[in-house]
Amino acid sequence: MKRIAAALVFILMAWLPTFSWAQDKVVYHISDAAAHALGGLRNVKNHLDTDPGAQITVVANGDGVDFLMTDAKDRNGNPYEVAVQELAGRGVKFEVCELTVTGRGLKKSQFLEEASFTPSGVVRVAKLQRQGFAYIKP
Repeated sequence: MKRIAAALVFILMAWLPTFSWAQDKVVYHISDAAAHALGGLRNVKNHLDTDPGAQITVVANGDGVDFLMTDAKDRNGNPYEVAVQELAGRGVKFEVCELTVTGRGLKKSQFLEEASFTPSGVVRVAKLQRQGFAYIKP
């Protein structure tokens, strides 16, 4: 009887994360700021408006890092910094690919203070997916 009870507890513990009250974990991947940053930030905001408990990380690489640079503006002339600050205040993490920074001759000091750095954006996305993060590419 104790073995059956222990087995049931084990099964329930394994299945609990799949139920709706489990926190969503999502990685948004931005590789082209001009084409996807504005819509991607809007998607992240809408995601949090609908599911405030979601754990969201935005990983930027290639031309996608541009929106996280100081003084970067969207196609309407609005600074990305405002949206990034608001989302960071809601718990969103922003990560910049160091391979891109080096490859493009950029400096970490050129980026918003809300941005952190990861050695490789693509590797980071893969690791987050292995940790159970859903992948979204706006």
